[in-house]
Amino acid sequence: MATMATAAPPRIPGLHECLLLMEQYGMLSNIRRHSLVVARLAIQLLEGLCAMQPNNPQAAKELVLAGALLHDIAKTPCLHSRCDHAQVGAEICHKEGYPEVAAIVAQHVRLSPFATQRYEAGQFAAMELVHYADKRVRHHGVVSLDERLEYIIERYGNNNPERCQAIERHFQRCGRLEHLLFRWLPFAPEELGIF
Repeated sequence: MATMATAAPPRIPGLHECLLLMEQYGMLSNIRRHSLVVARLAIQLLEGLCAMQPNNPQAAKELVLAGALLHDIAKTPCLHSRCDHAQVGAEICHKEGYPEVAAIVAQHVRLSPFATQRYEAGQFAAMELVHYADKRVRHHGVVSLDERLEYIIERYGNNNPERCQAIERHFQRCGRLEHLLFRWLPFAPEELGIF
């Protein structure tokens, strides 16, 4: 009698492994602090969703944590080479054997696709929680989407109108995600990061 092979559970690095990877890939201390704050916010979002919808399946906490901690794993080497740190970070996570984390890292800058129907049902994947949390953290402080947009345009817009418009369109989409997300949370966007 043939037995059916079951899929192995995803490999997700724990906190200790994430910290070791940050060290291994030379993550600067300011980027590490940013990642720790993003992780705190992403977990706060997840816990809020779980509290408000105990019977609605949500993302795995371990995956949210690992994705948030490693979302900028390639930021340091890309600072000087101008490489796409989301793409390179995803490649690093794949190489380390964490494809589920790689998918989050790949989407943390520009979220695609945008699953409105799922969000309206109160279901958010780890990649959406990490993406949104990242957009709310400038350096290691929690800011509004508008404040973060202003910083991103100043820092990465390069006085290029087309690039600035693309960034603005992306943040409009993130604003829509914020609206849909906070319909399901017991706190307002202004209260994110208050523990």
